[in-house]
Amino acid sequence: MSAALQAQITAPDAPAAGPGASVRPDALRASAQEFEAIFLAQVLAHLNPAPAGDGPGGSGDHGLFNAMFNEEMAKLISRSGGVGVADAVLREMLKLQEVA
Repeated sequence: MSAALQAQITAPDAPAAGPGASVRPDALRASAQEFEAIFLAQVLAHLNPAPAGDGPGGSGDHGLFNAMFNEEMAKLISRSGGVGVADAVLREMLKLQEVA
């Protein structure tokens, strides 16, 4: 994350989210990371599709296992710095807060 973005997030005079509301920078960052994780899970689902046939235990649940694996990998990637989507989303959320 860039120093300018970090300074904007931790500024004590952060703009309000609406009439009388205050912005919690940690909540904005968490929302941006969650958005990035969902985006990455969709990308991983297309890059790592579940193979046809039975999964572990022969129950046919391989697709469910693969989806859960992709979601957890996406969360891990996002928490580890991500691919830049969370930073871009956070910048836009901060811009919207300044306009409101």
